[in-house]
Amino acid sequence: MTIQVPDRSIRICADRGGTFCDVHASYPDPDNSSERKEIVVKLLSQDPGNYQDAPTEGIRRVLEIVTGEKIPRGATLDTSKIDYIRLSTTVATNALLERKGQKHALMITKGFKDLLLIGNQSRPKIFDLNIRRPPPLYSTVVEVDERVTLVGYTSDPKAEDHKVLFDDNGNVSRGYRGKGWDGEGYAEGPGKIVQGISGEAVRILKTPDEPTVRADLQALYDAGYRSLAVVLAHSYTYPEHELAVGALASSIGFTHISLSSQLLPMIKMVPRGVSSTADAYLTPILRAYLDGFFEGFDAKLRDGRHRSPRVEFMGSDGGLVDANGFSGLKSILSGPAGGVVGYALTSWDDEAKTPIIGLDVGGTSTDVSRYDGRYEVVYETTTAGVTIQSPQLDINTVAAGGGSCLNFRNGLFMAGPESAGAEPGPACYRKGGPLAVTDANLMLGRLLPEYFPKIFGKSEQEPLDAQASRDAFEKLAKEINEGSAQDREMDLDEIVYGFIKVANETMARPIRALTEARGYATSKHILASFGGAGGQHACEIASLLGIKTILIHRYSSILSAYGLALADRAYELQEPSSTFYTPDNVPILISRLNTLTTSVRSELSKQGFAPERIQVERMLNMRFDGTDTALMVLPTADEAEDFERAFKRAYKAEFGFLLDEKRVVVDDVKVRGIGKTFDSLGPSVFAELRTLQTRGVPEARASSVASVYFDRVGRVRETPVFELPRLEVGDEVVGPAMIIDDTQTIVIVPGARAVVAAKHIVVTLEDK
Repeated sequence: MTIQVPDRSIRICADRGGTFCDVHASYPDPDNSSERKEIVVKLLSQDPGNYQDAPTEGIRRVLEIVTGEKIPRGATLDTSKIDYIRLSTTVATNALLERKGQKHALMITKGFKDLLLIGNQSRPKIFDLNIRRPPPLYSTVVEVDERVTLVGYTSDPKAEDHKVLFDDNGNVSRGYRGKGWDGEGYAEGPGKIVQGISGEAVRILKTPDEPTVRADLQALYDAGYRSLAVVLAHSYTYPEHELAVGALASSIGFTHISLSSQLLPMIKMVPRGVSSTADAYLTPILRAYLDGFFEGFDAKLRDGRHRSPRVEFMGSDGGLVDANGFSGLKSILSGPAGGVVGYALTSWDDEAKTPIIGLDVGGTSTDVSRYDGRYEVVYETTTAGVTIQSPQLDINTVAAGGGSCLNFRNGLFMAGPESAGAEPGPACYRKGGPLAVTDANLMLGRLLPEYFPKIFGKSEQEPLDAQASRDAFEKLAKEINEGSAQDREMDLDEIVYGFIKVANETMARPIRALTEARGYATSKHILASFGGAGGQHACEIASLLGIKTILIHRYSSILSAYGLALADRAYELQEPSSTFYTPDNVPILISRLNTLTTSVRSELSKQGFAPERIQVERMLNMRFDGTDTALMVLPTADEAEDFERAFKRAYKAEFGFLLDEKRVVVDDVKVRGIGKTFDSLGPSVFAELRTLQTRGVPEARASSVASVYFDRVGRVRETPVFELPRLEVGDEVVGPAMIIDDTQTIVIVPGARAVVAAKHIVVTLEDK
């Protein structure tokens, strides 16, 4: 039956992960226009026998469900009913991990040809005699005969190391040579002196020769290069030479040009350069994927300049960006960032202020993060051996998820890092895949085929194959027992659960790195568990870490997609500074922050956000003079933009000491604007629990029973299985038990208690 749906009313969010693609959609309730109905669709990220692109297929299914019309696969989708599409994708991340990015060339200042190859000389494995560093992302290097140097700081005329001062028009007004001044500017050495964006004095020693650069670019173009990274010395403060090279490359026909001065106007040439090559390597791949995605829709969505409906992407920093502004550099953590936003906005309690650990157990990996009232952002990360300088949420990833392969090597149980992925998937997916963590959970009764989506096999309509998992485990168990030195043979359950214990320990490791390694007590956190496999492991991982409270959202298995629906639009501007933080310079820094704030607010206003829905974060990137580690400082409300106080607080927390005898340098000024999607999401789950009347649920209300294996107690043959849609708010389930809906399975271990709230299941573990 065809349903009348208003135009521009369906909101669709899709998260394409390594194994599953999750889709969350909402549309106006036909019976009550003030309410919205929600739809959840879960499908394999890769299933070439049935569809080419998972998000497109998910959107097709949503449109079928909402409109009631049959839409053939492969048909061009009508977008007239869609309000917006929000996506997160691992396309660029996978291209980086698998080294399948775009062939590109690097143009760099003459004399620095091997700079990015040399890198920063870090030795992650300091005692390893056989150094195997990852190859560079670029395929060839061309040197540009240009050079600028820095003369000195310009802010404080009383400081002896400040050699040049400028007037309001940017002209040299005064310079020093020892104690003398020759009236013509700082005279030691040739070259014109100009003022850089950061305020530093820049001496132009040599400008690029246009005919030579053009000839070099033409040779690259003729050799088949279409993507280019340009990294010139000191371009963060003097970008003119890079801009000139970029203009020449564009005129020749290069389709993608990554200028380091435009991507990351920050000091440090190595991370700035590597980030630019990463952008040139990944963005063309991402763009090709997006072009293919848009081809599945009508002309309105394909129009890049006037695209309708809106298409937004989750950036690595947790903010939504427009499709035209989305790049490979911003997409490294696109998928996991949606999950962080999802649990942060649905789990935080402003009154209790208990910090939260996010545990996202997906099919390919487990992502761990921490939220303590604000997103924890890092500005330099290493992914697959590539050090990238770009704001990203602080997310630790470990190769242990539902699809992690299980092996027995050298007497050890191994879970990962290899993954069965979506194609062929674990053994139980009916495509001849290897044993994986999912198979272990299936064997232990923690996954029930009759409740699991029937999306497997060549027909895409078959259930999980428990027999395939059993056959493979029995073969592996025989191998393990034959090679064991123990007096007795381990039974099948012990062996299977042994792999689960290894996987749990692997997942707990990055949590300890985020908490204990930084001085936080892990036990004083709440665990927010999500991801398709999170509910099967949450209780045991919390127990390992001493955590007593677990939050599992009703949409936990698709929380990365649900987080897209809650996420805010972000827009930020940044400029280099190279200024000492002194009383005389504070007004100048505040003025620069004010200028950036005005620009950020103006841009978000153009995007349709009312002034009251725009929040602004003002930051300075600060370090002690003589050190090379800067911290991006965002003062708290109590610090009232006292940036020096905020910097010393952050520095002491990070390093445990202060260098009080040194001056503080400001490397960058930054303003981040946030256009709020929602004014408020209502009371927190903990506010709800404070007044919630709970009642026990008798086992008679269970939909079925299952034989489930638990640590210490073994198999519980009649473990009650409760269907979440049939439980009511206030119901309390006592373990051992299982709570199941269409997309998730939650294992409640013996002694634990699970309370059903409006939007969460709150699990409390007993004290040992």
